[in-house]
Amino acid sequence: MVASVHILGPQFSTFVRSVQYCCEEKGIAYTLGMVVDGEPVALHSPAHLALHPFGKIPVLLHGERRLYESVAICRYLDAAFDGPALQPEDAWQRAQVDQWCAALAGYVDRALVRRYLLEFVFPKGAEGRVREAEVAAATPEVGRMLALLEAQLGDRAYLLGERLTLADALLAPMLDYLANLPQAAPLLAPHSVLVAYLERLRERPAGRRVLVAPRFD
Repeated sequence: MVASVHILGPQFSTFVRSVQYCCEEKGIAYTLGMVVDGEPVALHSPAHLALHPFGKIPVLLHGERRLYESVAICRYLDAAFDGPALQPEDAWQRAQVDQWCAALAGYVDRALVRRYLLEFVFPKGAEGRVREAEVAAATPEVGRMLALLEAQLGDRAYLLGERLTLADALLAPMLDYLANLPQAAPLLAPHSVLVAYLERLRERPAGRRVLVAPRFD
């Protein structure tokens, strides 16, 4: 199948994986990587900044169209392509999905990924050591976010009900990485509902293809 879209960004990025997850759920053929038209694109290079003036990833390339910011990309993919809808038609229900997408891309990502997970993945301490003080400072907020997420789930199959939405695609890579980190096991242990939810996300065909071992090459 010829790719319909290209996702500019590294395979290990949580936000890149969220866009991938949406593509997989919609049945959209895609390629991904830090290349455009066969040419490497270095982070923060002029070529990168021409596509994303804030120097972030991912960027979606669809024909001549260029789109950045993960939530905007996921909404566009859902609206522009056939396949199962990842947003409700009802205005209020859609607003709830939008609300959670914003919270996940901001507050939850900051707590789980930026301040906690990245301290282990890319240690910034002396001689490449994990900054234990930073981890300790970030840990309470991770616990608070997990409790909020579990409360939102309640007895639902997914964050906003019985059908998967964009919000679940945003959260899936964050939780997957957290669950794969041995140091985070005590944080997840009290949240069996959240762990079961993650397993549902992993067991979907999209999860099996996207939530795989990260590559840092």
